Amino acid sequence: MTEEIQKKLQKEFELFNNLKKEYLKAVSQRQQLDSQMNENKAVKEELSLLKKDAEVYKLIGPVLVKQDLEEARQNVAKRLEYINKEMKRSDGHISALENKQEAVHENLNKLKSNLDNLKITA
Repeated sequence: MTEEIQKKLQKEFELFNNLKKEYLKAVSQRQQLDSQMNENKAVKEELSLLKKDAEVYKLIGPVLVKQDLEEARQNVAKRLEYINKEMKRSDGHISALENKQEAVHENLNKLKSNLDNLKITA
């Protein structure tokens, strides 16, 4: 009986560690999205300050390519929209991982308690 609980405990612990790794990865990706959002907001602000006849260039590889101001504004707006959707998706994923971690943590505590009870009665 004790061996069985120990095996279950070990499996739950491995699951918990895997969830923790996945959670840390998801949080890192969310931080990256946040950084991209801030960067694109700054670009949007800069573009809004320009006059209609201003020249805008886009860096493509090692080359600067002239771009229409309105096109640049639209591209940044689309990028912001995309990043916003990804942030919402990422937040949902992180929340789901937190819930899974909580459930596994509760299982770990129950199994540990069962194991402790068996050791006391033995």
